[in-house]
Amino acid sequence: MKEATYTWELKKKALPSIEFLKTLKQEKLSPLIGEFLWQRGIQTTHEMQKFLHPQLEDLHDPFLFFDMQRTAKRIKDATTNNEKILLYGDYDADGMTGVTLLKEALESIGAKVSYYLPNRFTDGYGPNIDIYKYFIKQQKVQLIITVDNGVTGIEAIDYAQKMGVDVIITDHHELPKDLPKAYALIHPKHPKGNYPFKELAGVGVAFKLACALLGEVSLELLDLVAIGTIADMVPLIDENRILTFFGLKTIRCSQRIGLIELMKIASIDQKAVTEDNVSFWLAPRFNALGRLKDPNPAVELLSTFDFEVAETLAKDIQKINEERKKLVEKIVKEAMEVLLEQPEDAIQIIAKTNWNTGVLGIVASRILKKTGKPTFVFAIDEKGKAKGSARSVKALNLFSALDAHRDLFLSFGGHHMAVGATLLVENLDKLRQILKEYIISEKIDLRKDKILKIDSVLTSNELTLEFAKELKMLAPFGRENDKLIFSLKNPYIQDVKTVGINNQHLKLTHIEDDLPLDIMAWGLGPLAKEFISGGELSIAGEFTLNEWNGQKKAQFTLTDFAVEGVQFFDLRGKQGMRFLPTEKALFLLNHKKNLKFLTGVAKEDILFLPEKEKIITWKKENASYNLVIVDIPDDAKELQQLVQESSFDRVYFLGLSLDEAYIEGMGSREQFAMLFKFIKQYRKVDIRHKFRETARYLKLPVRLFIFMVKVFEELDFVTIVNGVMEVVDKPVHRSLTESILYQKRKKQIEQETFFLLNDSKTLMNWFYESKAKEELK
Repeated sequence: MKEATYTWELKKKALPSIEFLKTLKQEKLSPLIGEFLWQRGIQTTHEMQKFLHPQLEDLHDPFLFFDMQRTAKRIKDATTNNEKILLYGDYDADGMTGVTLLKEALESIGAKVSYYLPNRFTDGYGPNIDIYKYFIKQQKVQLIITVDNGVTGIEAIDYAQKMGVDVIITDHHELPKDLPKAYALIHPKHPKGNYPFKELAGVGVAFKLACALLGEVSLELLDLVAIGTIADMVPLIDENRILTFFGLKTIRCSQRIGLIELMKIASIDQKAVTEDNVSFWLAPRFNALGRLKDPNPAVELLSTFDFEVAETLAKDIQKINEERKKLVEKIVKEAMEVLLEQPEDAIQIIAKTNWNTGVLGIVASRILKKTGKPTFVFAIDEKGKAKGSARSVKALNLFSALDAHRDLFLSFGGHHMAVGATLLVENLDKLRQILKEYIISEKIDLRKDKILKIDSVLTSNELTLEFAKELKMLAPFGRENDKLIFSLKNPYIQDVKTVGINNQHLKLTHIEDDLPLDIMAWGLGPLAKEFISGGELSIAGEFTLNEWNGQKKAQFTLTDFAVEGVQFFDLRGKQGMRFLPTEKALFLLNHKKNLKFLTGVAKEDILFLPEKEKIITWKKENASYNLVIVDIPDDAKELQQLVQESSFDRVYFLGLSLDEAYIEGMGSREQFAMLFKFIKQYRKVDIRHKFRETARYLKLPVRLFIFMVKVFEELDFVTIVNGVMEVVDKPVHRSLTESILYQKRKKQIEQETFFLLNDSKTLMNWFYESKAKEELK
């Protein structure tokens, strides 16, 4: 059996009201879609209409932000007075798009604007006093507007204000207790504000400022809002849903040549862009720039009108993204090795020298995905500082856990699921202790995140293209509007292929009623054999509409799977040794000559077929459910009985046969007659030195020739002395079947024919056939 990674929990069936179902029918949607909406708290006709048909008119008035009136006036005065305005952003996709958006909005009202995105390595996150000094003194900047940062920049902002340069903060990150004394603070969670929606991304806040300045909702800026909002993983509800919904539409017909070039390189069909394309393909490329290099070219790419510049920048970003991927793989491997050397803990803190701090957030995410545990990854520098990132699970709010301990850090910031921090190496143990105590005091159960909520159990006939189209009406999906997860029992998997670089992914084909359905299993390439190993397969994942080049097809994307009952892994063939279990297993041998294939396997894990009691004892002592049958048995029934009695859940069948007698056969009567005639003719034959030449002359395979000679010797047709075979005069007439060797080879061929020529299903059924019959009685 193969256990699921998560504990599957089926959601309670929703019972929508009659009125709700009537509206659903008018929308031409199935009752199942109604259940999903009802489960998500959308339970009135009005709420359904707003959710299914987002309207720009439902966006909130930007002047509901605290300080927005004052901010808009200050910027317009700066424009009128021809003041130099600096946009100071962040080095991630949210900051990049926010700066680009505000730059275009300010330019459209005639402002004199420049921008700067800080370098992660030289400037750090947020307002940097040295950078502020440069722009104020050297560039004569008179107004600074932060984008996607600022609430933690007390020192730099105080300096600017004292120098007579106003700073307007636009930010969405968690607010510290002490706020900077800026000219204005535009923040959805402003302590003196009452803005209706608190979860805007940095680009969303910038967009609201742009709307206030322009006096309208600028549709051509919504592509940038969608990219930044999706990339920052804020909840895709309320305003964020509206902005992303129309933003994706804008991307599909966008004229931004830089964005178009980047989509081409990422193999994204522009006309069918989805939130997944942005999340998995576009955002990582923008973020790669900020993680490894200077982030400012991203703004140039998004705003340029020069085709050559767009093409060059898109290619440069692609190269940096490839570099980022290799770097992440390397650090993840090293981080996992560090983790193995540490005591197991509920929260993982990993630190090492010579790691690139720009990718540690991705590394933390990868390790979280592998282990299911909140993870901190720090790079230690030569000054004894540990700088890094952390990723958490829903059950643990990292920002809340650490906000009261800011004195522990040299710098700290973030939100519920992700934080960035710098502290002295000697404080890492204290950090670990603080988190342990917080989990205990708040009674946080981290195991809750190992639960996979199943929205519905579907049957194969429900996985239709029409249903996939209906589900798309619930998009865009994201936080607080998660994709629906469905389970499917006993899918009929007819084809399993590994795809992608290094075959790391799987593409399965489920077929019922001659209708194929693609099932994608990302990152599960090494587990290909699990899907053709027998047992009762259950899968859980997303059912989506896949669009490419105008073609639409339904697709299932695997999140988790399980196999109940016995699994039989057919490893026959040259590649079989590659797929042996890496965990504890018993290796069962029939012939000692095949020991040479088990180099590296512990002696205590290798037993021989007749040793039944030892095998059952080994199973009890090792609590392992893996059995590897190495070679073809002499007695098939004996092997069958042992497999059934020892109750192994996972049986791997290599089926090695060095002789492969079934290929050469027994030797026909004509071949035996020809050999005997040859011996009588030549009387004496030197088979010690000339057996190959003799076999070749008789047109017999060497091993078959040797077998036939041994049969003749056993039946006293010939004698062999010192390697010379001589015919026996007037031998007693005997049948070939009287030879023990002959009978043994006959049985060997029968065994090999059965075990090597039958398909996997037949073999598996045979192994458990008698047991199944007994259970049916």
